[in-house]
Amino acid sequence: MIQSLAHIALIVKDYDEAIDFYTNKLHFTLIEDTYQPEQDKRWVIVAPRGSAGTTLLLAKPSNPEQETFIGNQAGGRVFLFLATDDFWRDYNDMLSKNIEFVREPKEQEYGTVAVFKDLYGNLWDLVQFAEGHHASV
Repeated sequence: MIQSLAHIALIVKDYDEAIDFYTNKLHFTLIEDTYQPEQDKRWVIVAPRGSAGTTLLLAKPSNPEQETFIGNQAGGRVFLFLATDDFWRDYNDMLSKNIEFVREPKEQEYGTVAVFKDLYGNLWDLVQFAEGHHASV
């Protein structure tokens, strides 16, 4: 049996502002943006540039309860992990685009890591895994 994670749903306030953040500030690729008239929603998928793995499905909330989770989908924990082949290139680029880092870069046994917020406040790791680490890019 072969299985994989296809998409991770990320609740957003607005499709267009989320697309702008992910494509212009994080350099993600917009994979799909399809209007679904039967649900009055859009199917919006973005992925890190050069990635062939899991993608993000940018999803507007379907009800008031879901809306309360915008920016806090993991209860204040780091929620997503953006792996890079050049930590300092991406870190400096993100700083130049006013992305807020809440934990400064740190060298760990597994690699170099810093924590940043997306446009809604979800926490992400920017990480360059050490050579030979199972998750290195």
